[in-house]
This record gives sequence, structure tokens and C-alpha cells, in this order.
Amino acid sequence: MKRYFGFAIILASLSVPAFAAKNAQNVAILDTVKVGSTQLAPGHYKVTWSGAGPNVEVTIAEKGGESVTVPAKLVQSKNGHVAILTNSIGGANVLESIQLNDLSLVLGGVSNSGE
Repeated sequence: MKRYFGFAIILASLSVPAFAAKNAQNVAILDTVKVGSTQLAPGHYKVTWSGAGPNVEVTIAEKGGESVTVPAKLVQSKNGHVAILTNSIGGANVLESIQLNDLSLVLGGVSNSGE
């Protein structure tokens, strides 16, 4: 019986990274963008999110470089692509949302009134 219990614990611990990988995606940012109060340079970033949804925390991290964490709203949508949506506010490109294949992450502080 102990053998089965030990096997179950090992199997469960191996499956945790698989579940975590579902909440991560690599994206390319082609232009300088502002996320919160942080400016992110063009580059390749890993986007991760945590939370039960629809309200989540999104972390955008460059390998060996900057990272920023902001609140966001997770919206289930079949985008079929990966895209970064920005808006020019005060002369700066502000990151509004990240569209992934099966969901969108709408970053906090985004105005819905078209401002």
C-alpha cells in the first residue's frame, strides 16, 4: 500500500509543472511598450498569469532582464493567434491586451470608454 501511495505522490508532483505550463506563453514585443509604470524594450518575453479568473495577475518577464506584474482580466476567446494590442497614449505605446490562442489577457487600468 505504501508503494502505491509513494507512486501517487511522485506522479502528482510531476504533473504540477504541466498544469503551470498552461498559464505561460512566450511572446515577442516588437516596439517599446509601457506596462503600468514600466517601459519594456522590444524583445522576447514570457507571459505568465495566476488566479482563478476572470481576475488574474500577469507577469511579463524578459529572460535575464526586466519583469513587471499587473492585474488583468482573463477572457476566454478563440483567437487562433498570438498578438500584442497597444494604444498610443500621451505619445507612448501602452500595452492594453495580450491575445493568445485560446484566451485574451486584458491588462488593468484599461479604459473601456475609448479614451
